[in-house]
Amino acid sequence: EQKMSELLEQWLIPAAVCLSLFDRPDDYVEEDRPAQAVQQYTPAHTGTVTSVAALTSDLCVSGGKDKAVVVYNWRSGAVLRRFVGHQHEVTKVACVFESNSFFSASRDKTVMMWELHRNSGPSQHFPGHDLVVTGLAVSPDSLQLCTGSRDNTMCKWDIETGECLQRAAISRNLVTHLCWVPAEPYVIQTSEDKTIRIWDSRELQVAHRFPVKQYIQTYCDVSQDGRYCISSSNGFSGEGCEATLWDLRQTRSRVREFKGHFQTTASCVFLPKGLGLIPVVATSSHDCMVKIWNQDMSVWGEGGLLLSELTR
Repeated sequence: EQKMSELLEQWLIPAAVCLSLFDRPDDYVEEDRPAQAVQQYTPAHTGTVTSVAALTSDLCVSGGKDKAVVVYNWRSGAVLRRFVGHQHEVTKVACVFESNSFFSASRDKTVMMWELHRNSGPSQHFPGHDLVVTGLAVSPDSLQLCTGSRDNTMCKWDIETGECLQRAAISRNLVTHLCWVPAEPYVIQTSEDKTIRIWDSRELQVAHRFPVKQYIQTYCDVSQDGRYCISSSNGFSGEGCEATLWDLRQTRSRVREFKGHFQTTASCVFLPKGLGLIPVVATSSHDCMVKIWNQDMSVWGEGGLLLSELTR
C-alpha cells in the first residue's frame, strides 16, 4: 500500500499541470464532503480556469475566463507572469514542453503566441476563424500550429509569419480538442459530431476516422510513444461518460474503455511513468472526480482497472 501511494504521487504531481482536474458545470452544487489534506495556493486567475498545459517540470501555463494567460510555478504556488491581450475568455492553451513560447485560443476567434521572457504583448497573432477557437495544437518542432473551431474548420499556420497555410471545413465538425502525435505529421481531433479524426497536417486532410461514438467527444491525448490515443465522452447519470483507448498503429481500433464516471468526462491524459512500470491514464469529470486507471489491465475484458480516485 505504501509503495502504491509513492507511485501515485510520482504520477499525479506532473499530471497536475496538464489535466484540468476538477472541470465541472458552472451551475454545479457541491455536496458536503469530508475535508482532505490538499495543498492550496492563492488563485492564479480571478475566474474559472479553462485550460492548463505543462511548460516545464516546474511551470505550467493556464488560461481562464478572466481573459488572462498565466505562467505559474505549481511547486511554490507563485505566479511568474500574467499576459493580457484577448478580448474574451481563453478557451485553450498549448505549448511544446521545455520551450519559451506558448499559445492561447479564445472566444474572440483568435489565437495568440506569447514569449515567457517578453515584456510586451503577444509576439504573434493568428486571426481567421469565424467562431470561438476550441482546438489548439503545436507541432513538435514548433514550426506549425493547428487550430480548430466551432465554425467547422481546421487551420494550419506558419508560426513565424502568422500566415494561414491551409484551411479545411467539414460540415457539423464542431471541434472540441486537438493534440499532435509526437514525431509524426498527424493531429488527433475530437468533435461534437461524436467522431475522432486523424488529420495529416501535410495536406490538412483526414487520414482516418475512428468509429463514431454514442456521445460527444470532449477531449483527446496521445501517449508519449505515439502508439495510443485516448478520448473522453460527454454523458449523464453514468450513460456515456467513458474514456476510450485507441490504437494508432496499423489496426487503428478500439482497445478498451474506462467506465466509472457519472457525468461528462471532461478530459483525459496519459500520465508519465515516473517510478512505476505500469502505463497509467487519468480522467476528470463533471462529477468532481479524478480517476487513475491501469492503461493495460482490464476487468472482464472490457473496462480498465481503476487504481485510485480523488475528489474534493
